[in-house]
Amino acid sequence: MDSTSIDLVGSKISQVKVEGDTIAIRFEPAYLIKTMTGSVERTCWWQNGWLVFEGAELENSTVLDALPAECAGGDVGENIYTYRDMLPVPLESRGQTHCELKLVGSEHLLKVKAVVMRLDLEDVARYIGHIHPE
Repeated sequence: MDSTSIDLVGSKISQVKVEGDTIAIRFEPAYLIKTMTGSVERTCWWQNGWLVFEGAELENSTVLDALPAECAGGDVGENIYTYRDMLPVPLESRGQTHCELKLVGSEHLLKVKAVVMRLDLEDVARYIGHIHPE
């Protein structure tokens, strides 16, 4: 099975849009890791996109002053699943969703709680290179 995920550590968060109860986190770029069945090597790609939350609440708006910033990792949750330092691609969920992202150079966390979450990637992924096993 082939799989793709966004590596949150190192991905860049350029902005956060808050419009009513919709909060959108812009990754510009997000770094994707692709794995192919039967291969020991993985590949790294970049792609811009939005992590969109609806029915959402931003816990602390002072974190927005630290943007743009590099993501230092964190948790993204959908119902009973928590993804640490990564996001599966594709991603769309309803129920109890949240994120708690750390930013390089900031002590504040980017925390959102919502009832809908989706990942909207733009254009096509662009190849960076192979990740060789150690």
